[in-house]
Amino acid sequence: MMQRKRVGWWFFTKAKLSLNTYRNFSSSQHVILDNPNHSQVLVEGNGCSRMAILNRPSALNALNTNMLATLHKFYRSWEDNPDIGFVMMKGSGRAFAAGGDIVALYHLINKGNMEACKEFFRTAYSFMYLIGTYLKPHVALLNGITMGGGAGVSIPGTFRVATDKTIFATPEVHIGFHPDAAASFYLSHLPGHLGEYLALTGEKLNGVEMVTCGLATHYSLNARLPLIEEQLGKLVTDDPSVIEATLEHYGDLVHPDSSSVLQRIEILDKCFCHDSVEEIVDAMENAASETKDAWCISTLNRLKEASPLSLKVALRSIREGTFQTLDQCLLREYRMTLQAIHGQISGDFCEGVRARVVDKDFAPKWDPPTLEKVSQDMVDQYFLPLSESEPDLELPTKSREAFL
Repeated sequence: MMQRKRVGWWFFTKAKLSLNTYRNFSSSQHVILDNPNHSQVLVEGNGCSRMAILNRPSALNALNTNMLATLHKFYRSWEDNPDIGFVMMKGSGRAFAAGGDIVALYHLINKGNMEACKEFFRTAYSFMYLIGTYLKPHVALLNGITMGGGAGVSIPGTFRVATDKTIFATPEVHIGFHPDAAASFYLSHLPGHLGEYLALTGEKLNGVEMVTCGLATHYSLNARLPLIEEQLGKLVTDDPSVIEATLEHYGDLVHPDSSSVLQRIEILDKCFCHDSVEEIVDAMENAASETKDAWCISTLNRLKEASPLSLKVALRSIREGTFQTLDQCLLREYRMTLQAIHGQISGDFCEGVRARVVDKDFAPKWDPPTLEKVSQDMVDQYFLPLSESEPDLELPTKSREAFL
């Protein structure tokens, strides 16, 4: 039986598993395993690996409760199967996953079905924690749009392969929400203050930039992905170093170009290092005024378009994530999420989704409308423990033991 150890975040810890490359398996032929929900999650099996395929291409593979529950069920069964050495995930169409199905959540909230909303987030965050503590190597092929929840089901895993088609972002502040799905954990661990920049502006990174800053572990041209999938499918191993060698052999070496935000780290750090959103905005205004630089002006405009309350909540969330573990971040994000969807502090989430995705008038009416009117008490409420009558997020104890 393959030796089982925790390998999530192996890229950073270099944890090793036993080499089992020469093991023979009876299930060596390629198979397709569909699921009871028919279509939204497909599975390909080949030898000792399994590939989960997110299959809602018309919705950019936006994640819903059924998809996440199905993924969780498959992943737990694969983790317990000694004949499966590693697991992969990809998306169909032009996206890996654009995030959670926020339109469905918007309609559920308007119908007053809060329990279904909470079930979605409980299911999502629990699966993301499973990915981050998985006992077997995990390879996510981030080909196409990878945002919000799409990042949440991939970045906590062992390997993330970005391509020339990859578009990454955490755009939640522009829909009156906060970067969640483990974003407060992985963004807070990026170099300098890049995490704050991405959280507060919702700006995009391409595949090259993801690899350079550490959000992705490898890079490949889209045209080479079929070859990489083929070579991975031939592996009979549970050793992450063997998988990494394959990814490196068929990957591509790249460097960010001169227009990349990563070439502006010095000014980015200078502006986004401040303790408050107001100070960050002031710093960006000064930089834009002094330099007339297009990047500074664009960044300033992105800050001014976002929900003022979301900006302040997001900044605090990222800063707290610096000192918290993955499970602590997910627990906190769940509590913050319940505050956002209940709308008792502000209705910005529903208003943001309405303006950006439903009606598409791109003219949200934020409440409060300015940073000055966002009180400290409003922000503090997002970070309070849940009431005794509200069940907290429960993460699997089995995965916690993987850290021991």
